[in-house]
Amino acid sequence: MELDLNVLRPQERTALQLRLLYEWEGFQKYHMGRFEEYGLYQENRRFLSSEQVITFTDLDGRLLALKPDVTLSIAKNAQVAPGGCGRYYYQENVYRPSQESHTFREISQMGLECIGAVDAAAAAQVVSLALRSLALTGRDFVLEVSHMGFVTGLFDAVGAAEAVRPRLLTCIRDKNVHELRRTAEAAGLSRQGTDALCRLGTLAGPWQEVLAAAEPLALNAAMGAALEALRGLCRALEDQGQTDHWKLDLSLVNDMEYYNGLVLQGYLAGAPRAVLRGGQYDPLAEQFRPGARAIGFALYLDELDRLSDEAAEEPAGPVMLNVALPKGRLGDKVYDLLAGVGYGCPENYADTRKLVVENPRAGIRYFLVKPSDVAIYVEHGAADIGIVGKDILAESGADVYELLDTGLGRCRMCVAGPKDFQEDQSRALRVATKFVNIAKRYYAAQGRDIDIIQLNGSIELAPILGLSDVIVDIVETGTTLRENDLKVLTEFMPISARFIANRASYQFKHRQIETLLKKLTEVTES
Repeated sequence: MELDLNVLRPQERTALQLRLLYEWEGFQKYHMGRFEEYGLYQENRRFLSSEQVITFTDLDGRLLALKPDVTLSIAKNAQVAPGGCGRYYYQENVYRPSQESHTFREISQMGLECIGAVDAAAAAQVVSLALRSLALTGRDFVLEVSHMGFVTGLFDAVGAAEAVRPRLLTCIRDKNVHELRRTAEAAGLSRQGTDALCRLGTLAGPWQEVLAAAEPLALNAAMGAALEALRGLCRALEDQGQTDHWKLDLSLVNDMEYYNGLVLQGYLAGAPRAVLRGGQYDPLAEQFRPGARAIGFALYLDELDRLSDEAAEEPAGPVMLNVALPKGRLGDKVYDLLAGVGYGCPENYADTRKLVVENPRAGIRYFLVKPSDVAIYVEHGAADIGIVGKDILAESGADVYELLDTGLGRCRMCVAGPKDFQEDQSRALRVATKFVNIAKRYYAAQGRDIDIIQLNGSIELAPILGLSDVIVDIVETGTTLRENDLKVLTEFMPISARFIANRASYQFKHRQIETLLKKLTEVTES
């Protein structure tokens, strides 16, 4: 009887193929127990994606945890000879909080780690295996490669203070150039420094072009070393015949406390988010072995089982951009703008009860959705792009690219209260709002204790009736506040409609998205 791998689930089939690949390349299997002492995670929580961990006390009275991370355990327990390089692969489940369901998820991972004397050849082997791992899925894929040393070096060169760097990094990661510029200017960076940061988003594509464009930006030794490391890696990959399905993107960044060198991110056609993540994490390795270096990646096997068989096939006909269009005045304005530059549809969506209208010739398809749902459709890949208010985007925390501030629907997020309001610092501030997450983040940044009162309408009524001390809400003209003897106490977030894109769609429909974005930018900035 012949073994037919097609009877296996995609996750099982790929896991078997990956195991053969990794062992052939000299990696040995690492198996860890289901539990780890909680102290390991507590002492190294800065290296975890979330500090929330499932804990319990065992029969001996020890506080244990269901593992939220595999790399940390390998870094701690791997047996590496002095001067040697340990090569390990694993297939494990980890337990992490899910933002979507507000519960813990069991996540199936398969990946590999090199720890110890990791040189350029070992790093190239890891990146090569990341490419080969994605190829084994049988789907179209893209692997992005970058180097954290270039970005952190640029922060040093432009004089970015440590306190503002996480915010700058988030803007770079989200390709959010408009907020990156505002944040840099507010932090007191020079115009030249701000421009240099904003250019990072353009440094993406074929490696020769990216490195040539990045050379003039290499303002210090750290940036130069990062480019040299990337150049050596790219040449090594090409020498191995791996010329396709990967690119450099110097705006690909990750946690500065964890990653200090190469960073990787892989996408599969049909998957709404990255299915492979990794990079160089020397700071963690040095926690257990002074002077050690480390690099690795994890492939999220769960994502493979979510893919349909149809996603592996090449789509027939023109590539269609799927747009989540908010119903109402904002959607009407956006549609008129896009229709004016060639993205209209023969069928007027306002004259039909259809929720989907399209124009195959223009390569556009509109989904008419509730404004509060736009970011959800885009984040989960049901739509490639969308237009959404910054208030909804910030409240949802959707993991998307924020490519353009359209300037439509301008207003601001404010704290408002009675005209004679005097804050009592001796107790928690009572805050009424429908923007719970925005309010929590705003007051957490100030270190202020608050009690949230969630309301969905007539927010202004809360302080009038003594239900709250203040409100956090959108203010456009302020008329409602004035008519109810309230006033704006603080403005803290400008609101307008933003053009967003799904991270995976941006890889596979990059040309179409950039073409539309360019036309939309020309219209909104004219």
